[in-house]
Amino acid sequence: MSKSLTNDFNDIVLQRRSIREYDPNVKISKEEMADILAKAVRAPSSVNMQPWRFVVIETEEMKEKLKPLVQFNQKQLDTSSAMIAIFGDLNNFDYAEEIYGTAVEKGLMPAEVKEKQLSFLTEHFGKVAPEVNKRTVLIDGGLVSMQLMLIARSHGYDTNPIGGFDREAVAELLKMDKTRYLPIMLLSIGKAAEEGYQSVRLPVERITEWV
Repeated sequence: MSKSLTNDFNDIVLQRRSIREYDPNVKISKEEMADILAKAVRAPSSVNMQPWRFVVIETEEMKEKLKPLVQFNQKQLDTSSAMIAIFGDLNNFDYAEEIYGTAVEKGLMPAEVKEKQLSFLTEHFGKVAPEVNKRTVLIDGGLVSMQLMLIARSHGYDTNPIGGFDREAVAELLKMDKTRYLPIMLLSIGKAAEEGYQSVRLPVERITEWV
């Protein structure tokens, strides 16, 4: 990686802030939002099952319906360009054939490797405990969410991750099957109307051990 790219990435990471008020006049186009999401989903996931699913809430009508379900984050909702609901698909293995088959078609994976992997994974997913599956989906959802926040910053936008919301009601509002799709977080995104606050991080020496 070149020095300039390293410096750019460092700026993106170090200058990121959780923003609670956005410029309500700035709207992210569907094309740019799709580009941001396409870059975000380059995040890693367990056996590449990509369990993340997104609902982009941008219309005033849907924002009004969402408002009582995010009572502590209404300023973000009202002023953001969009609120992105991030879900984890507990049945993500349903996409295994499509994912691995496309990898073979593109020359990224030999056919025999695909067949061997799918045979093993079919057995694995057939007996994996629900709590293990849920934990994996939550980890993968966290990875894509952080990547989404950094990609948004590289496009000149800011974000605020929100965990305090009525998960069951949000899933119902967005018509997401509550037995299949696990609400992970809401993420407001838009052009910051404030600088945001710097926050303190514990020093590496306090949180790391070398053995």
